[in-house]
Parts: sequence; C-alpha cells; structure tokens
Amino acid sequence: MIVELLVLFFEFFKIGLFTFGGGYAMIPLVTETALSYGMTQGEVMNFIAVAESTPGPIAINMATFIGTSQFGIVGAIVATLGVVLPSFIIILLIAALLKNVLKYQSVQATLSSIRPTIVSLILSTALTMFLSVVFGISTVYSPFSFDWRAIVIFLLIVGVAITYKKLRKKAVSPILLILFSAILGMLFY
Repeated sequence: MIVELLVLFFEFFKIGLFTFGGGYAMIPLVTETALSYGMTQGEVMNFIAVAESTPGPIAINMATFIGTSQFGIVGAIVATLGVVLPSFIIILLIAALLKNVLKYQSVQATLSSIRPTIVSLILSTALTMFLSVVFGISTVYSPFSFDWRAIVIFLLIVGVAITYKKLRKKAVSPILLILFSAILGMLFY
C-alpha cells in the first residue's frame, strides 16, 4: 500500500509541478490520471462537477476526491499534498527571486509564451466536458446520444445570466448560477 500511495503522490506532484494556469488547466491531466486508476469518464465528470461546486480550488478538490476514491482518507491527504506541494515550493522560490528574475526579457518572454497553452488547455477541458455531457461522447468511438436536458439547463442558465445582466447592469453571482444549475439538475434528472 505504501508503494501505491507513493505512486499516487508522485502522479499528483507531477500534475502540480508541470501545469501552469491553475486548476482548470490541470483538468486534462487529472482526468488522464483518474482514468489510469480505472475510473470511468462519467465518474471523472462527476468529480469535476462536485469539485467545481465545492469551496476551494478545483485541482485540490479533484485530487482529494480521487485520492479518497482510491485509498480513503490517507489517499486524500497524499494526493492533495502531492498537487499542492509543487506550487508551495515554486511560490517560495519565486518570492525569494522575484525582484531579480522578472527584469530579464527571456523570463518575460517565457511567461508570455505559456499563456496560449493555458488557454488551449482550458478550452480543451470545456469542449471535452460539453461533448461528454451534451452528446455523450467521451472517446472517438463513443456512440452519439443527445441529452436534451443538458441543453435546456445550459440555455436556462445562459438566459438567466443575460437577463440579469441587462436588468441589473451587472453580472449575476457565479454562486447563484451554480445553485440554480444544481436545482435544475435535480429537477431534470
């Protein structure tokens, strides 16, 4: 069991170390890791939904959920520590070196070149989730199955957000949209 926990730790340590752009950019790597542990695409989508609607960063929540599903409380602690530790170490190093490093043009160019990759990872996650939820497509060979309820919920949420913005001249709280979508999900499913 100790070997399996070390493997879990290093899987999430790699994800935390090599993913830029926050939790949403980590979702493809976390999904791949979860699938390698034998989880289904549906289970991963449920983890993403729960991780997104619970307080805290999505990557930490997902690591905690996956660790728990594999090895219980100890797995949750190990996976969470694995995904958090690289950021903690990097932030400590950056804080120590920040004044000296950011003045170099090569560092600024490197950070600027990472942005398109982060955007593509986030868009990839959104597209994957959309195809999986609305059309039931999780792999290239998945059969097409249209979920009209998901489209209705999506349209209702977008409609509420647009209407609220036009009437109040400000955006609706994301928390209210999450609660509204949860209620709609319970009603429709």
